[in-house]
Amino acid sequence: MTTAAEEAYFRDSRRPPWMEKPPLWLSVLKGLALVLVCLAVIYPFWNIIATSLASEHEITLHGGLIPIFPQAPTVAAYKTIFAGGTVTRAMLISIGVTLVGTVLNVIFTASLAYALSRPIVGGRFILTTVLLTMLFGAGIIPNFLLVNALGLYDSLAALVLPGLISAFNFLVMRNFFQSVPGELLDSARVDGAGDISIFVRIVMPLSKPVTAVVALFYAVGHWNAYFNALLYLQDQNKWPLPLVLRLYVLQGQPVGNTGNTVSEAVPSIQAIQMAVVVVALVPILLVYPFLQRYFTKGVLTGAIKG
Repeated sequence: MTTAAEEAYFRDSRRPPWMEKPPLWLSVLKGLALVLVCLAVIYPFWNIIATSLASEHEITLHGGLIPIFPQAPTVAAYKTIFAGGTVTRAMLISIGVTLVGTVLNVIFTASLAYALSRPIVGGRFILTTVLLTMLFGAGIIPNFLLVNALGLYDSLAALVLPGLISAFNFLVMRNFFQSVPGELLDSARVDGAGDISIFVRIVMPLSKPVTAVVALFYAVGHWNAYFNALLYLQDQNKWPLPLVLRLYVLQGQPVGNTGNTVSEAVPSIQAIQMAVVVVALVPILLVYPFLQRYFTKGVLTGAIKG
């Protein structure tokens, strides 16, 4: 026979309700909800791909969008957008801007975050200045005047340099660097390592998860950004893929020669629009699976201390 003290002990030592095994009906309900959410997310992508592979007759028959899959799939829309050269050039520009911009973003953000994660002269003032950019922005016209005054107008550098450091990504990396044990850095200094050597050979190798997450944030931003290109680029030959996609999808008009001859069948405008959307989505979809495992570890490690 147990005493009152023992009953209180066993009652307090039980696992919380959310750690207990759920009943069967609740598991089935969760599985059904997950399936419905997955279908709601996957169906638009599947619809875009199916429409890009459909003929003009099928698209017209189904009212503009293919519900499941075309009966006679064709890649005429993809041949059209790549034969003209406009989409290919825009895609190469977007890839170049994304790669170069992401590398520069990570280098400058990590350098500033590491510098302000350690006691330095004027560090609090610099940190306050960076944080103020999260609350106040100069606006479109002052930014345009600044870019024009610096000689960056109508150049691809205008897509990278104005947003070289993001205050949010800077905070994530700074919090992570502050969690690096100071004893580890002190031992490296005793061995004769300088600040740059410690940063490159010790801190950055330990920061792979948070660096991967921040790099992905920057890469997605560069790949999807079109407003800066719309403001700062006048030459259409320098337009990145989002601007070309905007003209195809929103305005329904292609840029440049489509590459079709008179004897070739011209695909439906809906198929061409969806094909451009697929081309714009594929690179990011290919990158996500390789960096997904860093998401939770990188963000939580950079946001939680102790």
